[in-house]
This record gives sequence, C-alpha cells and structure tokens, in this order.
Amino acid sequence: MADRVLLINPFYPISETPSPPLGLAYLAGALEAAGVTVRILDLVVSPQTPNTIADVLEAFRPDVVGATAVTMSAETAFALIRDVKRIAPDILTVMGGPHVTFSTEATLAAVPELDVIVRGEGEQTLLDLLNDANRPRRWETIPGLAYRANGSVHQTAWRDPAIDLGCLPEPARHGLPLGRYRTLGMPVSVTTSRGCPFQCVFCVGRRMVGARVRYRPPERVVDEIQGLAALGFRQVNVADDLFTANERHCLTICDEIIRRGLKIKWSSFARVDTVSVALLTRMREAGCHAVSFGIESGNPAILKRIRKKISLEQAETAVAMCRQAGMEAHASFILGLPGETAETLEQTMAFARRLGERGLFYGFHLLAPFPGTAIGDDPDAFGLKVLSRHWTDYHANRAICLPDGMDPSRLDAIAEEWQTRFLDYLDDIQNRMQSGDASEDEAAQIHNMNRTAILYDMMMNETLEKSGPFDDAGEGGMDDLARRVAPLLPNWPHGTIGDALQQARERDGLRKVRTSDGKTAWRWVDALPTPHVR
Repeated sequence: MADRVLLINPFYPISETPSPPLGLAYLAGALEAAGVTVRILDLVVSPQTPNTIADVLEAFRPDVVGATAVTMSAETAFALIRDVKRIAPDILTVMGGPHVTFSTEATLAAVPELDVIVRGEGEQTLLDLLNDANRPRRWETIPGLAYRANGSVHQTAWRDPAIDLGCLPEPARHGLPLGRYRTLGMPVSVTTSRGCPFQCVFCVGRRMVGARVRYRPPERVVDEIQGLAALGFRQVNVADDLFTANERHCLTICDEIIRRGLKIKWSSFARVDTVSVALLTRMREAGCHAVSFGIESGNPAILKRIRKKISLEQAETAVAMCRQAGMEAHASFILGLPGETAETLEQTMAFARRLGERGLFYGFHLLAPFPGTAIGDDPDAFGLKVLSRHWTDYHANRAICLPDGMDPSRLDAIAEEWQTRFLDYLDDIQNRMQSGDASEDEAAQIHNMNRTAILYDMMMNETLEKSGPFDDAGEGGMDDLARRVAPLLPNWPHGTIGDALQQARERDGLRKVRTSDGKTAWRWVDALPTPHVR
C-alpha cells in the first residue's frame, strides 16, 4: 500500500473569496484514519516559487501526489502535475474534482504526466487505489477510476455515491494552513449533507455527489462549527446545495447551536421554494445572517428551460420572508442562458432591480458550459455556441457561451458595467472618507479590504521572510516590523501597513521564532490545533 500522500490545492484568485479546501481535508481525514501519512500543500494562501514542488517532494517523499481543481484552476493543476512527474517520474500522480471527473479523456490526452483520475466522491476510491497503487492490473476492479490502458483511456464503473456521512472521518483541518485563512478574514466552510435531486442544466452537483441527499449527524456538524469558533473564525459558510430543503435537519442543527450558546456568524445556500418565515427566523436566532438563492433568470420560460423548477412568484415571496425574518437575502442571476434574448436580459435585470429595492443583494454572472453539465456536454441541444474551451476563461465574467442570435459584446458589456459599478461604489466611499462623510460601516469595509490585500500580498511574496531577523535588544515590535517591510510594499502607506500587521497580530496570525543565530523573526501562523469540543 502507498502510505505517503501529498495533496495539492492549486492557486485560485483571492478575489473569488476562497475558503480552506474542505474536499482535500475530507480526503486527508479518510486517509489518515486508514494509517496513511498525508501532507496538504495549499497554494491558494502559500507562495509557489520555482523550487516549491521540488523542495516539498524532497522533504516529504510521497508515494502518491494528488491535486484537485475546479475548471478555472485546471490548467494550473495540470502544470503542477507536470512538475511533479518531471522531478520524480516514479511518483503516482492523481487528480480529482468535478472538472477532471467529467473531462477524463480530454484531460488524460492533454496531460500525459497524469496517471489516474478519481471520479466523483473520492474518499473510498482513493483509499482503494492506494491499496493497489503498485498493481495497475487490479485498477479495473476499483470503481470510480479513469486511466490509460493498452493505448486508450479506460474508465471503470461509476462508484455509487453511497458513503454513509455519519461514518466518514472528520476533515483533517489540522493539515491545512488555517492560520493564514483566519489572518486574512476568509470564511471557512462546513457541509451538513451531500446530494441534490434537482437537474439544473448548468450545474454538475447531482452527477458529482448523487441525486439522493445524505445527511451528517447534526451534533457532529455543530461540534465542527463549535471547533471553528474556538479557533477564532468569525464566519462559517454552510456549503450544502440544499441546506434548507430538509426542514427537520436544518432546525435540529439550529436548535443545537442555540442550546450550546454558540456565537458565530454563518450563512447558507437555499432554494426559494424551501424557506419559510419560521425557518428563517430560527436560522437567524442560531447566528445565520444571510442566505443565498440561485434565482438565475427573470423570465419564466428560461427558468423552465434550464429545469430550475421555481417561479418568479416564489422568488419574490422568499425575499419578502427574509425581510420579515430579519435575514439578509442574496441571489445570483446567470446571463446568457438557453433561449436568452435582449428582451429576456432586460427582464432579468429589471427583476433583480425590483427585488433589490425590497432588500435583495444580487449579482450577475455569465453562463459557462462546465464539463459534466447538460449544456457543457451537449450545447447544441440547448441552442448554445461555445466560444472557448480554454479553461482559464471559465471565470463567469466574460462571454464564452452564447445563445442563438446573441452578441457576445452585449453580455461582456453587462459584466463590465457591473464590475465598473462596484469599483465606482468603492471609489465613492473612499472619496467620502476623505471628506469625512462616509459611515463607520463603509469606512470599515474599505479598511478591511486594504488590510486583507496587504496581508495577502505579504504572504504570497514572502515579505516576512525577506524582511530579515531582529536583534532582541528592544527591536521587533509591530512598529519595527512595519518599518522593515514598508520598502517591500511601496504601493501602501506606512500607516496602513501597520494597521494590517496589527490586525494580523490580533487574529493570532503572527508568531515570533528564534533564528539559528539567536535573533528573532516574525512568521505566519499556519496550522492550528484541533480544539477539544464538549
């Protein structure tokens, strides 16, 4: 059995508000429970230099290297796999996640350095693969794999996503650089269920984790939330596709949070047809401050065509119920859906504006034909033209997929206008800050954004490491550190740098270490201890 595994989270822009990689943590938890030694390399909040991969391989000496990726980060992950194979050709290279699960042949053709793809839910499949890592002739007996055999791509049977979530080991968050995410103020995710019975044409969730919804024991979910609160996280995102669909499950979790007296903000996704004032009120009492709906379109015919199975009236009612319950309502709309015209675009934007006047926070994204979705697998059936199969283009902010007769410049213009409006909004706040007219909340928003940008810049450019050590004779406080790093951050005022460092210190994100020559230096806090709950 292969007993040393390196799992890599490839770089992903901080503008996407990434959270610690929960999927890799679940994989690591399952592997560690089976006696495997695991290391996670998270390149979202850790710098990658030309020597990073070589240094990690030399220090850890894994038998297997695995990487995950969403579509937008697929090319970055492919480059990492190529580096691994170039440095250590005998290491077994593996990838998983929705992108490679549903583009197996294209991926294996494009990345000859990739040995195996784990398709669908990965915990048991990866364990089975490790047991037979050196016996490829037995791989055909393992459900959920894709690999090359006899000059062609071989896919084994699909593994039924029947993992009992109550028996699944806890995610190995101790292997993640949680300290960095906490320092940046990033949210952390939990899941309470897997599965989705719906068949939206733009989503891959049902195919990835199954139509049958499986639930984690509520007490274990709340244990996890309590542990994250104990570690100092201020925001938890419940990442379930259907958290509010099972009211009893949702209420049981809320009641347990209330019973334990936990004080932590959290948010969740919801469908507009699965909420009530009573449910939203209980969620708010348990600390939930916002729910996010996928409304997608303001045109009933398009909603029907994309198999969303909601109505505009249900969306309006859900927003009204959120307001009545004192809950923030957020929603996303997708532009360029099958059947979209200039008229339906205006209907969607007008509907979003109308709901916005009633308290909804909303945003627009452009349709992307992700592998594994109905529109990605057969765009012609939906009257769509795919403009790009370059995965780095799949960030939902430019037109890469068009309905019949639609001009891509129209969609791009809407996305650009939306981005410009947001930037103008930030500029307006900063101008009013200078004149003293901005509210405290507005000023805090700008200050937090600037501090996060500085700290992230410092992390990814190894600014602390480059700033050098301090003598013990009265040196090495936050003011000294701010002066030391200021020349390395020429675009930021000294005072703002100092504020950012002070915030990192208050979040226990910085620690002093002793150097080999007896001096002291500041370093980021990476791993956090596993808290004892109950």
